[in-house]
Amino acid sequence: LHMSRPAADTVKARQSIESALKVSATAEPLKYKEDHHLFEDADIKMLADLGINTKVVQHNASPGTLYNEALFHEKGSAILSTGALAAFSGVKTGRSPLDKRVVDEPSTSGDIWWGSVNVKLDPQTFRINRERAIDYLNTRERLYVFDGFAGWDPAYRYKIRVITSRAYHALFMHNMLIRPTQEELQDFGEPDYTIYNAGAFPANRATEGMTSGTSVSLNFASKEVVILGTEYAGEMKKGVFTIMNYLLPKSNILSMHASANEGKSGDVTIFFGLSGTGKTTLSADPERALIGDDEHAWTNDGVFNIEGGCYAKAVGLSREKEPEIFDAIRFGSLLENVVFDKRTGEVDYDNVSITENTRVSYPLEYIPNAKLPAVGGHPSNIVMLTCDAFGVLPPVSKLTPSQAMYHFISGYTAKVAGTEIGVTEPTATFSACFGAPFMVWHPAKYAELLAEKMSQHNVNAWLINTGWTGGAYGQGQRMSLKDTRAIIDAIHSGDLAKSEYENFPMFNLKVPKSCPGVDSKILMPNKTWSNQAEFDKSAEKLATLFKDNFKKFEEGCSADILAASPE
Repeated sequence: LHMSRPAADTVKARQSIESALKVSATAEPLKYKEDHHLFEDADIKMLADLGINTKVVQHNASPGTLYNEALFHEKGSAILSTGALAAFSGVKTGRSPLDKRVVDEPSTSGDIWWGSVNVKLDPQTFRINRERAIDYLNTRERLYVFDGFAGWDPAYRYKIRVITSRAYHALFMHNMLIRPTQEELQDFGEPDYTIYNAGAFPANRATEGMTSGTSVSLNFASKEVVILGTEYAGEMKKGVFTIMNYLLPKSNILSMHASANEGKSGDVTIFFGLSGTGKTTLSADPERALIGDDEHAWTNDGVFNIEGGCYAKAVGLSREKEPEIFDAIRFGSLLENVVFDKRTGEVDYDNVSITENTRVSYPLEYIPNAKLPAVGGHPSNIVMLTCDAFGVLPPVSKLTPSQAMYHFISGYTAKVAGTEIGVTEPTATFSACFGAPFMVWHPAKYAELLAEKMSQHNVNAWLINTGWTGGAYGQGQRMSLKDTRAIIDAIHSGDLAKSEYENFPMFNLKVPKSCPGVDSKILMPNKTWSNQAEFDKSAEKLATLFKDNFKKFEEGCSADILAASPE
């Protein structure tokens, strides 16, 4: 039997293709160019002294390169409709403050405020965790190293090296640290501090001092941070901030968990506040230059931003409410744990099925009116933001110097859902200096520096409630962003300082009788409640919480500061 002609032609064609694809015995093997994603200075020997021998190392890779790496190697990564990269942090979608540890060693032990914030860790346990992190990093086929600076003022900046197994983390720190120029990178040398991010690998619970599979440990003597058991990128950012909160006060510089912006006349405003109180939102003002949204330092010359980018909450985000932040979401930005349409790449910012702590990270220059370099003069106004879940505190009140110290040390607010693991609804809390989880020295150290600088530069201080009005959480309503912005505008214009004031009883706060653009009925909080007895009960409860909290700070505080306590 003979094959039909078409079948014979098919066989002949296949044979021809197979022959063409065969490599000649004499042909030289294909030679590929060196990975074009690697910079010339990406010498893997930079990690050899640390015991890390991974062959493929991306050093200060570009955002485009890190996009490719994330898309190929990391589940949950996608390019969104805006051009931003979506990333998924895994089980941990917020910080794990209960798992933070600081090594107790002789050279720094006397400086540190030991307790529930700074929990002691034995040096040997730190070495075990460090070895565990390095062992994990050595199992990876590729690693990412980012070298950057913390601090925009060259006189006080520190060199930070991040070593991680995830492109998502490298892009995050590319945004959040200050990016070196090519010349600065070539001359970078040895870092001042190194972060080993092995967050995809858990800590050993059987190791002494470990209470879970998560560990974020800091060693000031070896100048290292080790992260295990959490892939939430914010741990790296706050690790750097904790380092700066130790180093800067040693040089008489106040480190601040605060945002800052600058008016056209050069007037600077500092916004203190914990996550969810409005630091990022209120500092992004189209009429003012943004210095930074979260971490700053105040020197004898003025203020500077510690970071190279912003890390904003994305829940409920819209162009109407926060245009500067919304428009910063583009190529190079990183959206963390958001829900999006896989066909269109459109993000649903109201969807909190993964976490309420959805975030966006972007370089500072993505804000159109960002001030670069991110430095400014001495502040004219200091705003202390609180998210009052009791609905008791006024939308705005002017503080005396003693009251400013009292409220700075108290740091009252409400933990907002999602910011930390286990927090699902606002819970009243006190966080010294509006940033206790990141403070290293006793709060009095930071308060003394603030008092000294406020007095020296004649700074106005304000307490602003961005929380609830007309009732407590679940009964009243959240203070409108429109009203809060109008209050901030009146502070900047000077109108509020000229206003007539009345006393808010029990807390003895000076409350303006009027404010341009704000209904005067909401300025005195007791007038917004329908039930005065309920208001009085809520106010008494909050006043008691203030007094009970401040007992641990009474020793060493002046009589003026103690007198600023609620009645």
